[in-house]
Amino acid sequence: MNRTWKKAIGIAAIAAMGLTGLAACGNSGSSDAKGSVFFLNFKPEAADQWVALAKKYTEETGVQVKVQTAASGTYEQTLKSELAKSNPPTIFQVNGPVGLATWKDNTADLSDTEMYKQLKDPSIALKDGDKVEAIPYVMETYGIIYNKDLLKKYTELPDAKVKSADEINSFDKLKEVADDMQAHKAELGIEGAFTSAGFDSSSDWRFKTHLANIPLYYEFLKDNVKEQPATIKGTYLKNFKNIFDMYITDSTTDRTALSSKTGDDANSEFALGKAAFYQNGTWAWSDLEKAGMKPDQVGMLPIYAGVDDAKEGLATGSENYLCINSDASEADQKASKDFLNWVITSDTGIKALSEDMGFTTPFKTFDKVKSDNPLVEEAVEDSNSGKTQVTWNFTMMPSEEWKNQLGSAMLAYAQGTGNWDAVQKAFVDNWATEYDATH
Repeated sequence: MNRTWKKAIGIAAIAAMGLTGLAACGNSGSSDAKGSVFFLNFKPEAADQWVALAKKYTEETGVQVKVQTAASGTYEQTLKSELAKSNPPTIFQVNGPVGLATWKDNTADLSDTEMYKQLKDPSIALKDGDKVEAIPYVMETYGIIYNKDLLKKYTELPDAKVKSADEINSFDKLKEVADDMQAHKAELGIEGAFTSAGFDSSSDWRFKTHLANIPLYYEFLKDNVKEQPATIKGTYLKNFKNIFDMYITDSTTDRTALSSKTGDDANSEFALGKAAFYQNGTWAWSDLEKAGMKPDQVGMLPIYAGVDDAKEGLATGSENYLCINSDASEADQKASKDFLNWVITSDTGIKALSEDMGFTTPFKTFDKVKSDNPLVEEAVEDSNSGKTQVTWNFTMMPSEEWKNQLGSAMLAYAQGTGNWDAVQKAFVDNWATEYDATH
């Protein structure tokens, strides 16, 4: 989910700030007996919706809520800066166990909150003994989104490798289809089988984080890794290379031009029918819909790795865990808990999260909510299929620097200015370096 963070491009510090009520609200040392709330949001694409929701809560309760959203890729540094101020956030986010490790001394116990009690699976909360330190509020899914109309057009070619999208059930079959679509792109009216694998900051997370999760998932599964390891082996890097090679070969864009290609470029290429496949997640639907796509035009495949394709499902998890600042006053901590409880139990909050923000949540209070996001419906269908959901192990990546070094090596390889050995070194050797640096 992150996540997500995808639309705020090139902004140095703050993408959006909203303030409801008086301008001085959000002070964690507030003298107001009701307390106040200051939420530092991780998801730029939901910035305006959070501001609107906060305003409604203030109107209903009189409690003042400030929402500030960090720019894409800057959340950790923004959080560090804001927590050092005299009026720090009362609610902040971590991306999982690794992110929590940095801020665990700043977390209040959430075991008495309605958010925790309403979790369908309490085990997904992050705990230290009996203390509940962080609770996920968004569950997201990603894979390879495909254009059903283009796939149908392809299957009608005389020598098509499949007669239905349902037959694309392995890496080998996906590559066979992608290669063939690339060879017949003029007949299909496309520019490439896959959208551009852009390495602008608005897009590179799809590869240095989400794609890199696939080999990590299989390695951790094979080695029964449950906690962040000090070293990794890179057991499935050949599979990683095969997928990436397909992305940059069967593409709308020459591999030498990927450095400046953005997330918006890929979204536009897919929405305009210039490509049939697009690695992204459930969160992408709002942009695709705005670009003119209809719900019945999209489906989603797993990112098949050629390891256990028959059982592999979509990648589902969260990097959106909420924490309450234990350094905030008791009044502000209570106000923050009350606000979050209202968000996940009130009709207003449920509508905001599920409809306005388009989130899939892990709470029982959302059981009757049916999403109008076709990618979410695909994810639900996949989870009910009996396939094994790929877990989000990128929350165990040792640092943002590890991702950045990997991304740089991948781009150099794609452009022909570097080799795959450098990618492997960035993946395996730099894991140990960054782990040591952060421990």
